[in-house]
Amino acid sequence: MRAALSSHWPEYLMEAAALGLFMISATALTVLLEHPGSPIHAALPEPLGRRALMGLAMGLTAIGLIYSPWGKRSGAHMNPAVTLAFLRLGKVAPWDALFYGLFQFAGGILGVLLARAALGAAIADPAVNYAATIPGPGGAAPAFLGEALISFLLMLIILIVSGSRLARFTGLCAGFLVATYITLEAPISGMSMNPARTLASALPAMTWSGLWIYFAAPPLGMLAAAQSYLGARGARAVACAKLRHDKRYHCIFCGP
Repeated sequence: MRAALSSHWPEYLMEAAALGLFMISATALTVLLEHPGSPIHAALPEPLGRRALMGLAMGLTAIGLIYSPWGKRSGAHMNPAVTLAFLRLGKVAPWDALFYGLFQFAGGILGVLLARAALGAAIADPAVNYAATIPGPGGAAPAFLGEALISFLLMLIILIVSGSRLARFTGLCAGFLVATYITLEAPISGMSMNPARTLASALPAMTWSGLWIYFAAPPLGMLAAAQSYLGARGARAVACAKLRHDKRYHCIFCGP
């Protein structure tokens, strides 16, 4: 444990910062698009149009973080479920997986708290509610299935693309899926795929509706994708736990 923490703490902090920045972007965009006093909300009365704009912005945010210098160094998991899947694939050491998860949770929470300090009362408006992810009108069962399915597809595509000649486009594929899911799937489950992202919003919002869904479905979906990939291709087909492995950046998963 000490060896991992003493040598890999920069990567842990980068993971925390990445999800923190993602949450700042998510909450600020939710205020702009959903707060009743926002001129953008007034200009886009249809929820689908606002979700499409939100999806585009968050997809670009994810892409920017994945291809940033910090993202290229830490791997830009930004999600304990992603880290858990790579642990199952044997590409992340257990202590690194533990600290990645802890720092992802801490970074997400800190990001929302910073956003609250910057955005004030607007972030707590019921229409914004700290960008909390909650089940849609269909309830828990559709939300669980939706979260599991989109998590499965995201992880499977990450593994397929990153293990191919198109590996450099893995982050673009991930960002495209995030944008698509927010636009089309969000009414079913709130579109989280990420226990740390959900908890970061739930804590200040005191919104616990269906919290178990976001702690269970994304890890199960991504573990299922990892297991499917292992069965079809084998562990050797997984090159690295990074979403963008750039040889110019130190890699704690592959060595120097």
